[in-house]
Amino acid sequence: AHAQALTLLERHGVLTKGAVAAERVPGGFGAVYPVLRAMEETGQCRRGYFVAGLGAAQFALPGAVDRMRALAGDPRPADPWASGAAADPSERTVVLAAADPAQPYGAALPWPTRPGETATSHRPGRKAGAVVVLSGGELVLYVERGGKTLLSWSDDQAVLEPCAAALAAAVRDGALGRITVEKADGETVHDSPLAAALESAGFRPTPRGLRLRG
Repeated sequence: AHAQALTLLERHGVLTKGAVAAERVPGGFGAVYPVLRAMEETGQCRRGYFVAGLGAAQFALPGAVDRMRALAGDPRPADPWASGAAADPSERTVVLAAADPAQPYGAALPWPTRPGETATSHRPGRKAGAVVVLSGGELVLYVERGGKTLLSWSDDQAVLEPCAAALAAAVRDGALGRITVEKADGETVHDSPLAAALESAGFRPTPRGLRLRG
C-alpha cells in the first residue's frame, strides 16, 4: 500500500481524489487515504490546498511542493513542452496525451462543458492515443486517437491559432504522425471555426478533411 501511494504521488505530483479515481485504484481514495495520512505524519509527504476548489485532501511529495513554490516565483519557468514564444507563462500552449498525469482534466478536474454541448454530444475522455491542447492551463482542443475528430472549447481565432500551431508542431515532430481532421465539434471540419486556424498552421484541404503530414 505504501509503494502504491508513493507511485501515485510521484506520477501525479499533486494527488487528489479525482486523480486516484482516474487510476482505478481498488478501493478508491478511501483505500489510499490512510497511507497518505501516515506518510504525512512521518514527513514523507505534505497535505495542502495545492489546487483551488478541491478541498484539503490533497497530497504531494516535499520536492513537488518546493518545485511549485519555485515556479510560482519564476515569471518564465522552463517548459520543454511549451510551444511559441509568449512572454507571459499564462499564455503558453502545451500539447499532452489525454491520459498523461500532467493533464488534469478528467482526473483532478472535470472536463469543462463545451459551448452548445447537449446530452448526446461527443465527450472527451482520458483515452489512449487521444491528445489535448492547453493554453494557459485551459483546455482548448481535444483530439481523438487518429486525429479524425476534434473538440474545441473556444471559437476565438486568437486562441485557436496558437493551439492549432502547437498541434501541427506535434505532428511534424513525429509525436502524432500524419492526421486528417474530418470532423470538429460534431460537424464537418470545413464548417467549423477551427478550419481557418488549422489551415494557417499548415493543414491542407483534401476531399476528406484537413490533412497534415508528419
